[in-house]
Amino acid sequence: MTDEMTAALADLPNIDTEHWRPLEIDRLVGPDAPRHAPRILVLYGSLRERSFSRFAAEEAARLLRAFGAEVRLYSPAGLPLPDDCEADHPKVQELRELAQWSEGMLWASPERHGAMTSVMKAQIDWIPLSLGGVRPTQGKTLAIMQVSGGSQSFNSVNQLRILGRWMRMLTIPNQSSVPKAFNEFDEYGRMRLSPLYLRIVDVCEELMKFTWMNRDRSAYLTERYSERVESAEEVSRRVNQSTI
Repeated sequence: MTDEMTAALADLPNIDTEHWRPLEIDRLVGPDAPRHAPRILVLYGSLRERSFSRFAAEEAARLLRAFGAEVRLYSPAGLPLPDDCEADHPKVQELRELAQWSEGMLWASPERHGAMTSVMKAQIDWIPLSLGGVRPTQGKTLAIMQVSGGSQSFNSVNQLRILGRWMRMLTIPNQSSVPKAFNEFDEYGRMRLSPLYLRIVDVCEELMKFTWMNRDRSAYLTERYSERVESAEEVSRRVNQSTI
């Protein structure tokens, strides 16, 4: 375990170190696979000062670092509405650069009016399917989480799962939904120990395992017959056009 992972684990008082297991990388990737820390981008969907989706995202970021990830937590404060400005806006550029940098993502949204928040959706809408001829999300891993003020619900995570598919991401099977979130975090924004906390640990562990297994293979896994045919047709048109 690296010094960074040890320090991150020390900041997780709810973790029972007797049962904590560092990831066994050799069981997940081949001997020639890249061994740098997986790059994970974390997004959350609220601008409130006491934001439970941010608290959940920050808790997940701590766990991901303890599992060995390099994590970036993006703040949506100051991000304009989609199409309300040009894409060269600094907050848009920051988000897009992080999307390209990342090898996996974790999205945490509140549920509001039975759906994900507009803050969450705006971030995803600013990430295009294609950016300079490169799909910034295709083939990358994704974990999804939601918090709500009422009883258990899965509306937001269900919508996030659809969006993950639309963005051509590999969304992991596990997910987290935290009901009555006001009961689950202390005055400092740290999550209390409960089965709901343990589920977030599970989500982060699974995201890391899938990211290790997938990132060196994602280009091959997402290669498509239809796109190869289209590319061949484009080459044929270019080569066979009449000279002037």
